[in-house]
Amino acid sequence: MMRRYFYQFSQKMITSVWWLLFAPMLLFAPMLLFAVMSPNIILGDNATFGTSTTLLTTGLIIVIVAVLIMNYAYPRVHRVLYRLLITNQLRTAGVLLALVFIGQLVFVTFVHPVSGFDAGMLHYAATSAKHVQEVGVTAYYSLNQNNMPIMLFMHWLSEVTGQTSWQFFDYVTLFFVDLSAAFNLMSVFVVRRSALGIAMYLHAGWLAVFPSIIMPYTDAWGLPLVSFFMLCYFVMSQTKRPPLLRVAAAVGFGVSVTLTYFMKPSSIIPVIAIAIISFLARLRSRQGSQTTMIFVTVAMAILMLESAGLTYHYTNQAIQNQTYIKIDKSRSIPAIHFMAMGVYGSGGYSEKQAIQMAVLPTKAQKTAYSIKMLKRQLKKLGPWGYLEFLVKKQRNNTADGTFGWLKEGNFFRENQKPSNQGFSNWLKNFIYLYGRHIADFRFVAQLWWLVLLVIIALGFGLRWQLIQLLRLAMIGGFIFLLLFEGGRSRYLIQYLPCLLLLGAFSFERAVANIQRVRDWYQRKLRAAIAADEAE
Repeated sequence: MMRRYFYQFSQKMITSVWWLLFAPMLLFAPMLLFAVMSPNIILGDNATFGTSTTLLTTGLIIVIVAVLIMNYAYPRVHRVLYRLLITNQLRTAGVLLALVFIGQLVFVTFVHPVSGFDAGMLHYAATSAKHVQEVGVTAYYSLNQNNMPIMLFMHWLSEVTGQTSWQFFDYVTLFFVDLSAAFNLMSVFVVRRSALGIAMYLHAGWLAVFPSIIMPYTDAWGLPLVSFFMLCYFVMSQTKRPPLLRVAAAVGFGVSVTLTYFMKPSSIIPVIAIAIISFLARLRSRQGSQTTMIFVTVAMAILMLESAGLTYHYTNQAIQNQTYIKIDKSRSIPAIHFMAMGVYGSGGYSEKQAIQMAVLPTKAQKTAYSIKMLKRQLKKLGPWGYLEFLVKKQRNNTADGTFGWLKEGNFFRENQKPSNQGFSNWLKNFIYLYGRHIADFRFVAQLWWLVLLVIIALGFGLRWQLIQLLRLAMIGGFIFLLLFEGGRSRYLIQYLPCLLLLGAFSFERAVANIQRVRDWYQRKLRAAIAADEAE
């Protein structure tokens, strides 16, 4: 009885916190409301960015509205659209994904500017042994040792392939992003095949408005690892799967989680959600099946821990024993620094504190300084001020459907105002800061983001274990970004696999909820008409 009570209480807590952070009142929800109020979705002149949408966006809206009207007014059009988008959704979505992939290849072929922030430093250090001897480079990696694994991996790729261009690493980034999408779709196929069509539509939309494929950095490179360990977990959790497949999934889970830790440590938050949900599932299971389940769980855990341990040992050994670049390990920035930055300004990067991390010589001094800055700001804000700050920071963390595109300082090294000559410049006008069509890109990206969030918000009522797992993973991600450096939605990229899967699995319930509201409205309307006629 106590186990059942604790399980039910935990499920209610997960659901309550989820709706508190995401959508307690549907369209009036914090996260969804922030996305609706984003300046990205403004038509015409945009005073926030000093830009304006063009006829491309106007034409897109006209087409969408026209299709919706025809679908409602003309039964024949409705039947054609239903057959195309619903009955043959796998074929249609497959064609869309193929077209998007071709578009991605064209995009990377013609647009591959060098970045000026951290991604640029990774490429600069990874492609030349002379570069890593420069004082500025060694100082950067002495401070930011978390970027050592990806830089060394990029250097290894450069050595193996003989390629050093930025475009090459853009192609690698494109491969990793699309690999993540493939793993996500495989997860949907494993868990609920009926949701595969909508999952393909959502992923096609995401990939079509995701220019981070030309930004070789941990955000995009960590995506396939997160998607893969989620896939491995889904395979492991299904007892009907062949034992050898579940064993392979357990090994894959341990390896991918460890590699995720080295690539981007905050991306392993879904693993914590998996552990919590698995523990709660054990509480709900019947007493008679406990012995078998415990044996299976322990066996899988041993496999996961062994594979994770071995992966960690050899990866860490390779990093610690590398001779490519000499760094001062004592100068590493402590984690508390990112927590201190997270309570100032918009909750993001603080140049003042970053400079102090470079100036202070020891880790102890850096830690003391960060603790002092953190305490000072928390005292200044006070309880209510800090709560208000967190609400604003959640908006900064989640509202932007472009995922912080162009928000980093010195984003591209080249001129951010492309000309109107040539196909390459035409594409650049969509993603460059002063491009003619940058507002069009922001609008379309935000529109896709809103569609995903609305689907998730309307999928309320579900307490399926998988849905609760994905919600808990996102709750963990939200809390992490609220406590540490955030302030822009670029940091949400690492949790996109969870959001995309949540959208795919919530769609069916969202449609059912809409149908329920429509039926309620029609009943009320008929009752009102009947009452009028009776009079």
